[in-house]
Amino acid sequence: MGSHDELETCLRALGEHLGSPTPLPADVARAVRARLEGAPEAGEVGRPVRPEGAPAPSEAPGGTGGAGEPGERRWRRARRRWIAAGVAVLLAVLVGLTPQGQAAVERVLRFAGIELHIGNPPPLPSGVPGALPGETRVTLAEARDMAPFPFQVPAELGPPVDVRVSEEGRLVSMLWPGGIRLDAFNGVVDVLWRKDLGPPFPKQVTVGESSGWWINAPHGVTYIPRDGVGGKDLARVAGPTLVWQLGPAGYRLEGVADESRAKRIGESLR
Repeated sequence: MGSHDELETCLRALGEHLGSPTPLPADVARAVRARLEGAPEAGEVGRPVRPEGAPAPSEAPGGTGGAGEPGERRWRRARRRWIAAGVAVLLAVLVGLTPQGQAAVERVLRFAGIELHIGNPPPLPSGVPGALPGETRVTLAEARDMAPFPFQVPAELGPPVDVRVSEEGRLVSMLWPGGIRLDAFNGVVDVLWRKDLGPPFPKQVTVGESSGWWINAPHGVTYIPRDGVGGKDLARVAGPTLVWQLGPAGYRLEGVADESRAKRIGESLR
């Protein structure tokens, strides 16, 4: 089988596995073919470029390049590498092109003390999560004294009706009526939260002058204790969430379904 036939077979099989659109959009198909064939322009079609250092069958030392000779074996290996590279290029295009492709590869994004596991999440947690380690109800003033980092309160919501600290001030949780919760923590020291996300994928946003992520769909969230023990008992379902960082503090706002309102709340920190 010729190299082009082998390449076409591999690419078709990969496309069927990922559920890619058939046929691929014309601009994507041209870009992939140009990349594989080494054309200087996306619309040009040239001869395949032999990998650097790989001899042609006719250039095999000690023979004419017949099957089984050293030169032919080297050429076959080079051809397989060329095909593998083509598959890798198409995979990269499909991952960025389709939700199926994005879900096929899990990515881990660490941001502001949170690990976002993006790809194919497990089923949403069920049951009632356990209390956070050392969780204690305190006043806002007591929380400021206990937390080893400065944090702010959103003026948009007014004073919280309930304040809790966990692990001796490692996490400060502020709560308001309607299920609104704002967690504040040191976003540069270690990871406190894990979020398992599938489509719709998180959206990068700005909160004032800070960068952040908007997570629109319900998802699993797990608190990660300082010692890393017992995290599975702390998993629960979270609704739409905005996460961002301001100075050393990371913030996680949950319970506000509207992205614009969530950003206004975040921008009102005082």
